[in-house]
Amino acid sequence: MSVASNLPIYVLTHEFSPKKGGIATFTEEMARAAVKIGHEVEVWAPRGDPSGDADFPFKVRRLNLKGSQDLSCQFQLAREWIRERRKLRKGIVYLSDPGPILTMRYLQFFKALKPKRLILTFHGTEINTFASNSFRRFLVNRIIKRADRISALSEFTHALIRKRFPASKLKTYLTPGALRTNFETPKPKINSPSNRIHILTVGRLHPRKGQVLILKALAALPTELRQRITFWIVGTGNKRGYGTCLKTLAKEMDFEVTFFGDVSNSELEDLYSRANIFSMTSVNFRKSVEGFGLVYLEAAAHGLPIIANRVGGVAEAVSHGENGLLVEPGDNTGLTSAFARLIQDDDLRSQMGENGRKWSRRNNWVESAKLLFNDWDIEIDPNSNTKRNLPTSSNTT
Repeated sequence: MSVASNLPIYVLTHEFSPKKGGIATFTEEMARAAVKIGHEVEVWAPRGDPSGDADFPFKVRRLNLKGSQDLSCQFQLAREWIRERRKLRKGIVYLSDPGPILTMRYLQFFKALKPKRLILTFHGTEINTFASNSFRRFLVNRIIKRADRISALSEFTHALIRKRFPASKLKTYLTPGALRTNFETPKPKINSPSNRIHILTVGRLHPRKGQVLILKALAALPTELRQRITFWIVGTGNKRGYGTCLKTLAKEMDFEVTFFGDVSNSELEDLYSRANIFSMTSVNFRKSVEGFGLVYLEAAAHGLPIIANRVGGVAEAVSHGENGLLVEPGDNTGLTSAFARLIQDDDLRSQMGENGRKWSRRNNWVESAKLLFNDWDIEIDPNSNTKRNLPTSSNTT
């Protein structure tokens, strides 16, 4: 094992518990996995309720950040970085989301702020944003060149980062999403009375998440099928008035639509256990893309068949015909047909649900942590995206 494999890891993030979402989950799980493979880990997180921080197997340092990507958050993180520069220079600094990468765009020019090792993770949308103008692309490309390793959660994101920033090719690893460490075997399915079908979606109320598309697809079902369904929407947000428009549209439906807002983990578990179908029909929205979607894995693990759009990295979380049905974006008729098929076919729902339970457990966080934080005497084989040994003269400090 190289010396670097014993270095402490400082995870810098703008998204962390109690905030919910894919990036927050990813950051927490990678920190947990790094501890499991023998690293000392400290997470620098935005302000939030610290009551549960002592339960983590790593130290959580709360900064005076609100958790956005605006200039005030960049400034606050930069100030802490400068203050703790001596400590960071002796460890692995891991920027697990776009916020800290924005901060480093300017700090990278100061040699005194350079860590022993630098690791980045890209999730999807930020790649397009960073590449959208020449100056921003120059700054991020310089960070990428200085990084020791980079990770992406899906083949889609992996290909996107290599396309937009070719300097990443020889240092980018695929670190696929997995189930939460504390994920428990779901409760047995509760049979719906009166042959009713509950359709569940979980995600921010945002145009990219496609809740409006689901509503419109369900509205186009035959009357006898609409009379059998309820649509449950979990999540909050009102990006550009989207949440308001969604609720207005829901009032026009002749079937039950319930907005649950933000729910606790136990409440979400209950909804998963009572639902029959899960759907999140993400779309590309401006520069925003769905890089993977950990929520699909969670739904699959609960034995729910999934209906989704074939966009971004979704096809790596949902296998068409195995644990769900994928529809081409914009195919409104196809989306309605997918719902009709699953609503009417009990056996197909059961089979896809069982397949999903197995599908969801293919990956684990520890293997991803080993790729990113250990084995510094190897590099990526660009022809196979696998590890290979470096010559003994390589940098293994």
